[in-house]
Amino acid sequence: MAGLWVGEAALVTAGRRGRRWPQPLLRSAALWTLKTFDKILVANRGEIACRVIKTCKKMGIKTVAIHSDVDASSVHVKMADEAVCVGPAPTSKSYLNMDAIMEAIKKTGAQAVHPGYGFLSENKEFAKCLAAADVIFIGPDTHAIQAMGDKIESKLLAKNAKVNTIPGFDGVVKDADEAVRIAREIGYPVMIKASAGGGGKGMRIAWDDEETRDGFRFSSQEAASSFGDDRLLIEKFIDNPRHIEVQVLGDKHGNALWLNERECSIQRRNQKVVEEAPSLFLDSETRRAMGEQAVALAKAVNYSSAGTVEFLVDSKKNFYFLEMNTRLQVEHPVTECITGLDLVQEMIRVAKGYPLRHKQADIPINGWAVECRVYAEDPYKSFGLPSIGRLSQYQEPLHLPGVRVDSGIQPGSDISIYYDPMISKLITYGSDRREALKRMEDALDNYVIRGVTHNIALLREVIINSRFVKGDINTKFLSDVYPDGFKGHQLTENERNQLLAIASSLFVASQLRAHHFQEDENSRVPIVKPQVANWELSVKLHDEVYTVVASISGPTFSVEVDESKLNVTGAWNLASPLLSVNVDGTQRMIQCLSREAGGNMSIQFLGTVYKVHILTKLAAELNKFMLEKAAEDTSSILRSPMPGMVVAVSVKPGDLVAEGQEICVIEAMKMQNSMTAGKTGKVKSVHCKAGDTVGEGDLLVELE
Repeated sequence: MAGLWVGEAALVTAGRRGRRWPQPLLRSAALWTLKTFDKILVANRGEIACRVIKTCKKMGIKTVAIHSDVDASSVHVKMADEAVCVGPAPTSKSYLNMDAIMEAIKKTGAQAVHPGYGFLSENKEFAKCLAAADVIFIGPDTHAIQAMGDKIESKLLAKNAKVNTIPGFDGVVKDADEAVRIAREIGYPVMIKASAGGGGKGMRIAWDDEETRDGFRFSSQEAASSFGDDRLLIEKFIDNPRHIEVQVLGDKHGNALWLNERECSIQRRNQKVVEEAPSLFLDSETRRAMGEQAVALAKAVNYSSAGTVEFLVDSKKNFYFLEMNTRLQVEHPVTECITGLDLVQEMIRVAKGYPLRHKQADIPINGWAVECRVYAEDPYKSFGLPSIGRLSQYQEPLHLPGVRVDSGIQPGSDISIYYDPMISKLITYGSDRREALKRMEDALDNYVIRGVTHNIALLREVIINSRFVKGDINTKFLSDVYPDGFKGHQLTENERNQLLAIASSLFVASQLRAHHFQEDENSRVPIVKPQVANWELSVKLHDEVYTVVASISGPTFSVEVDESKLNVTGAWNLASPLLSVNVDGTQRMIQCLSREAGGNMSIQFLGTVYKVHILTKLAAELNKFMLEKAAEDTSSILRSPMPGMVVAVSVKPGDLVAEGQEICVIEAMKMQNSMTAGKTGKVKSVHCKAGDTVGEGDLLVELE
């Protein structure tokens, strides 16, 4: 039974990759063929569109995909039975284009729409348009969307439903001056956030008046861009809390359940990075209290679909209502793993009018599940600034037990500036937390992603961090653990020697392959093969140079480094993206990302990519005479740290600027980032204007 997710539960195979799902609550295969809809339009893209389509296929429902022109060859388009282009790349002209989507519904005859998450999933006007066209919205009714989607109204409703709430201002903030006045009354620090928002967009923490003014400006702009609604609210910011949410499920017959909690405290820029279910922090009494309050809130608005009630929880297990998301959450797979429910199937059944099939006592916690959000981001820049590019190679670790990958990409897919940079959601399941985390560690090591920068190094470091393993976490975990920013895995002496031994073995293996020829008995020129007993190498890592001596016997290299001798054994298939090697009994999965004739090599080891420079002893001696390229003086220039669009430019040639002063604003994946001057000086030239698209490293402004 190796690889089963929930003990000996029945497994249902789903999706194009034969993913296994735990289904202890699915008592009959007939439930999958229960009559619901003939055709559903999925008003989304990427992994969540693929996720919805997979369940629809299992239920025998035909699907319609919508797409922008740049998404015409996307995986979700290929998976669907039909596809309709709804506009050009910008979301406002495609995935948020209600008129085009309504026309697609009419054209295809879809009876229902599943919105996924983001885009129009919490837009009450879209739900009203569907209702007017007699098309079912697979989600709650417009009243619940209005009440819970608006953070101001939802907070008032939560108070009336006896749900614990955070102190704050319950109205709409009119302007920056009023924001400062309210913040002073509440007391710093405060959270400024979009009333109609979610997903960390349109949110800022302010610790003083100046940050409140800046936060109001950026939050309102992001809110307008992401949700078409720039209204903001302000509430007390609870320092060092946990972010724990409760999954709820309601039907049209007055029934509602809570499906346990998800721990979502590992975040950057208010966006979740690692989630798990259940939470190590909650006891059964607190779990039940949070679940009951979540259900009370759902029933207060006659909630009928899957939804999530988010709470902030302090160190004493006091919990406060944060918001309710009236849609499917990104992190819903971890709940599916521990309960065995398919939440998309439940949403479709409820939308058709069927009552819930389960009682609260039926909902289990079976095992443990962890989810890592794999992003096309550079984790060394503010824990993750977006990266763009084309996936030249892509291989998911689905050969490992207890692994699920929700993705919407394939080799050759483009990660563009127009959409969220998520590559996939990587989920692992185990009988307990220790097993789930070990499986996640292995899955991250076996994940092949080439062509874009990704955050696997950060994800792996988080899940093996001693604080995380003990459950000592909060929403400031990343900034607390990495106060100077993420620097990658810090090698111990033993790990460093292992890396040097592996790199040296790879170098020698590649040299031997280059020397290998298939000899022809009729060859006119005899081939002389070099006979080298020991390879004396010079290996540079982190500006340190090490002398290494390597010899080979069959598949095993004997490597002497730093007065240590290590035996490295492997298949040494240099064409494989994954290489399994054994170093003195320790099994390691590595990836050789690049190998150059000049001796430069990039190796992904323990999640982090290390650059090593390997030369033979003779080549190293000669290399000393080579001139090094002078480093660029960056003190007087400002380059874009990420690909994106210039929203505003605040200076012109001749202006005097102070260190830290805002120069321009760049928007990337709907997040606005203020670019500031690195020193005091006069602006020499400006190389961008509002509306320009810039790439990572592009020159923006020069100072004299």
